[in-house]
Amino acid sequence: MISKSDLTTQYILETVAPIFNRNGYSATTMNDITKALGLTKGAIYGNFKNKEELAIASFKFTVKNLMKRIADHLTLSESPLQKLFLITDFYRNYYDYSKQLGGCPVLNIGVDANNQNTLLLQKVRQVIERIQDQVASIIEDGIEVGEISSEINAMQYAKRLDTLIQGAIFMTYTMDDEFYLKDTMNQIDQMIHKEMKA
Repeated sequence: MISKSDLTTQYILETVAPIFNRNGYSATTMNDITKALGLTKGAIYGNFKNKEELAIASFKFTVKNLMKRIADHLTLSESPLQKLFLITDFYRNYYDYSKQLGGCPVLNIGVDANNQNTLLLQKVRQVIERIQDQVASIIEDGIEVGEISSEINAMQYAKRLDTLIQGAIFMTYTMDDEFYLKDTMNQIDQMIHKEMKA
């Protein structure tokens, strides 16, 4: 049984997460938040200590949903090599999906927090490291089963893939043109075929 307090917290995060993601930490005021929620500041502070705690919880909430979506997509194959292609497949359609979130949380909050909020930036860095670790694990599994070349440095390629994806997301959003994501995913597929495949 979910408590009333948990339901309120869930409602706050579902409503506020896209606002923080779209506007950034500094540009999101408590007025924006109370207006969107239809709750008093007191009701919000009953669930979150301050705006920073709410921003961090909102970021974690958005990222958790995003990671679950990617993880579900990766269950479509047991093959580590195919999982790499499933990553590019997921990001080919990421623009439409991430618009519902208010944009890409890693990119938006990462850029926004870089010079303004050390704690929030730390959370973004942890997420990036987690993503890169997971991709490196897939590559290592691929090396182990002989699908990926043993010459490959798993972490180096995980960072490279993540950099290409994040760069393509930035360009797609900045130019409002899906070409960048779709074309980069095709380039990554070529890289997997030509450089990584055993």
